[in-house]
Amino acid sequence: MVTAGSDPQIAQMTQIERRGNECVAEERSGQTCSPSSSAQSAKSADKKDPHLLAYIALGSNIGDRAKNFHAAIDLMNGVEGISVLRVSSFHDTKPVGGPPQPDYLNAVAEVETDLPPTDLLAELQRIERRLGRTRAAHWGPRTIDLDILLMGDTIVDEPHLTIPHPRMHERRFVLEPLCELAPDAVHPRLKKTMRELLSGITGAE
Repeated sequence: MVTAGSDPQIAQMTQIERRGNECVAEERSGQTCSPSSSAQSAKSADKKDPHLLAYIALGSNIGDRAKNFHAAIDLMNGVEGISVLRVSSFHDTKPVGGPPQPDYLNAVAEVETDLPPTDLLAELQRIERRLGRTRAAHWGPRTIDLDILLMGDTIVDEPHLTIPHPRMHERRFVLEPLCELAPDAVHPRLKKTMRELLSGITGAE
């Protein structure tokens, strides 16, 4: 019989599950959740030069959505070159586009990174796959979705990556949690703050 104490990978996932259970109450009360202390201490022990601030959107509508978020946060913290600094409160939202599907949980994470944009994207997609993300339908349901919203004042236009996220300024479910963390961050293309972009949205999206 294999126990969590005898297998490092099982021990890691057990810790993630425990943290997810602890934070369900935080989600329901609208509190801002922070990464697990063990993940934070492991990252702070190997701190490098000042990194670039980036904002990552999290979305989930399959399974235990809060647990999916905390698993993704802990996995991001386990990547060399990524440190999760803060996470917004969790927001229940209706799906926008795509096939009929359950409601989403949405949040935004503030991270510090020295990874190039394409490497950051690759690490986020690796985490998505590890947590069971499949891409069977465009804008379809998913266990976890991790999108780069902003990366300092970086602008990227590549076939598989656009920074800032090309639709973030149209989406209330992105801007509301982002404004909890960085209301005065400026969109490098539109030259407006996140607060100004949010105030310009009139619909429910």
